[in-house]
Amino acid sequence: MEEDDAMLTKLEHAVNAWGGANKLVDQWLENRRELLITYCQLAGLPPYDKADGALPSEEQIKSFCNQLVDYVSAGHFEVYDQVASACERNGKKSMALAETLLPQISASTDIALDFNDKYTNGVDEETLMQLDQELSQLGQAMEERFELEDRLLETLHSHHSEAEAS
Repeated sequence: MEEDDAMLTKLEHAVNAWGGANKLVDQWLENRRELLITYCQLAGLPPYDKADGALPSEEQIKSFCNQLVDYVSAGHFEVYDQVASACERNGKKSMALAETLLPQISASTDIALDFNDKYTNGVDEETLMQLDQELSQLGQAMEERFELEDRLLETLHSHHSEAEAS
């Protein structure tokens, strides 16, 4: 799928733009990379095509769900707090953006947690048959999330750069 290549390309842009500025953000972007790679493997997307069309194992699904929950949790409990604090210090415009974006990001959190709940407690064949469709929906939600997160990081970075230039 082209959109998955686009997500990896956008991630590279994010790493190039904000990498090295903050260890927590660096680790979070690396976790995003690992999540995207595992997503592509699970979904059988290039370059991880499923040659035989076989469904992923329950272990592969659980591993992905663990990464997904870890990524979402790190955002909510570590990175967003730091970004929101920085936005608060950087003025009303930054804070208003953070207050607008964070609730939008939460929508994808609910989708990710629902996916995790459905696929980590043992899956039957009927549930597995829905995996491709639900992975696609999750992928769309996560792509939107990454774009929103990147807007937050851009705001933080631009104000940080302005502060250093002053």
